[in-house]
Amino acid sequence: MSKPETPAASNFLRPIVQADLDSGKHAKIITRFPPEPNGYLHIGHAKSICLNFGLAKEFGGECNLRFDDTNPAKEDQEYIDAIKSDVQWLGFQWAGEERYASDYFDQLHDWAVHLIKAGKAYVCDLTPEQAREYRGSLTEPGTNSPFRERSVEENLDLFARMKAGEFPDGARALRAKIDMASPNMNLRDPILYRIRHAHHHQTGDKWCIYPSYDFTHGQSDAIEGITHSICTLEFEDHRPLYEWFLANLPVPAQPRQYEFARLNLNYTITSKRKLKQLVDEKHVSGWDDPRMSTLSGFRRRGYTPASIRNFCDMIGVNRAGGVVDIGMLEFAIREDLDANAARAMCVLKPLKVVITNYPQDQVENLELPRHPKQDMGVRVLPFSREIYIDAGDFEEVPPAGFKRLVPGGEVRLRGSYVIRADEAIKDADGKKAHPTQKPEALLHRVLLSASRVGDVVLDPFFGTGTTGAAARRLGRRFIGIERDETYAKLAEKRIKAVIPAAPEDLVVTGSKKAEPKVPFGALVEAGLLAPGDKLYCPKGEREARVRADGSLVSGALTGSIHKLGALLENAPACNGWTYWRFKTDQGLKSIDALRSEVRAAM
Repeated sequence: MSKPETPAASNFLRPIVQADLDSGKHAKIITRFPPEPNGYLHIGHAKSICLNFGLAKEFGGECNLRFDDTNPAKEDQEYIDAIKSDVQWLGFQWAGEERYASDYFDQLHDWAVHLIKAGKAYVCDLTPEQAREYRGSLTEPGTNSPFRERSVEENLDLFARMKAGEFPDGARALRAKIDMASPNMNLRDPILYRIRHAHHHQTGDKWCIYPSYDFTHGQSDAIEGITHSICTLEFEDHRPLYEWFLANLPVPAQPRQYEFARLNLNYTITSKRKLKQLVDEKHVSGWDDPRMSTLSGFRRRGYTPASIRNFCDMIGVNRAGGVVDIGMLEFAIREDLDANAARAMCVLKPLKVVITNYPQDQVENLELPRHPKQDMGVRVLPFSREIYIDAGDFEEVPPAGFKRLVPGGEVRLRGSYVIRADEAIKDADGKKAHPTQKPEALLHRVLLSASRVGDVVLDPFFGTGTTGAAARRLGRRFIGIERDETYAKLAEKRIKAVIPAAPEDLVVTGSKKAEPKVPFGALVEAGLLAPGDKLYCPKGEREARVRADGSLVSGALTGSIHKLGALLENAPACNGWTYWRFKTDQGLKSIDALRSEVRAAM
């Protein structure tokens, strides 16, 4: 069975693009996805990603990834890496290298000078508070700045001094000279450049003035030859300004802006500012917390890239705003998993079943298909004299209309045999000892991993004493709380019958997890690996370079040994210590051997 076809909803942009290509207006469609690197991408961005990359792919065009990095105070390399990873995880690849608006800062500065010389821009000394007062309101026109009529020479001098760093932050701004009485607030002498003495993640300390988003966005589109600049509806009022810049500057192209309704998902926060607040105030463990609406969060929650792409196809693209029910997103992941996920099973409330006519020491490995309709191979299910079924699958008096294992009755176990219930072991009162009694083997494993000999184990729901029995056998002390007198008596009798293991038999071998932690960067610090050294995947087909900080780089992908391994293998996780290899005279050798050397020296 292949994945069910989900018909895509309407998309008003397809006919526009097709008409532009048919008329010869454009030889090739070029779109872009231009996030600001001030946070992680959320589910709302997925719609824009699928739209921009999807249109480019559908019409044989290209889609650029550009970071509109005009606000260095709020941006970070971590966000850039996360955005690149999320786009690739969704299944898209941008054209060429990723781009940055900061790549065009020199050109943008020259165009700002061009506007000053043309008498269409001026340096304004109003404070932000004064500028707001002069701007007016939706019902009242604005007032011209008292600095609006400065001469071209004075504006050029002041702008040069702004660039040279003579003035403090916010002291002056370069503004376009358009129309302070315009009904569109965005055309009331918008700011082109602000003074901001801040280190930029791409340009360093080269600039102390930074262009505004509105001045940067359209010109960046023009430089890249974007044919269809697609953005959300909140930028509709910015389009006249977008077009004013293009009309008044010697740009190499004339992109056209189109707006669509952003994704509003009910019961879901899709505000980057609010998501950042949750992270900063530590309400969540990070941007990739499974409770977050970020793509990283959905990834950790178990959502597949295909399910999110299908969801974006289902909701369609239109200009009418609205709220999408989160049930549609949940439907998309259920549909994808049902068609493509392998099956497994577990017993939530174990009830022990002893098959009396089955050999005592025999274990039979049964094979069950991993998927009921697709060929995904088989999974092995061990079958022995003692098995566990869910406690709810056995009833002495089953409810009407439900099939249960009953005394004297028969049922077929999935993928195996028909069993018959001959006897139900009960307590002294003729009742089942405990409906949710857990196997001692389970508690045995839990106590071994979570406690040491002599520790006190607390079980506030003691029942028939499974925890106490396992604790006594393993040399642990225990406290059990049980208000049911019948259960308490059964537990006491049961625990008294347990023979504790000898102390020498309770000694355990330490696990690797207990060994000292060794970060990968320690190998570089110890000189076992050097910056620039190459590491290889187990088959030697993929390679990555070691960087001085202990991260790896492979083409456009960067990250830790674990993250990069997962990205290259398109897997949710990867143990980088066992994945990566280094070359020796005897061939490829695991970097885990180098970790052992570092541990030995600790």
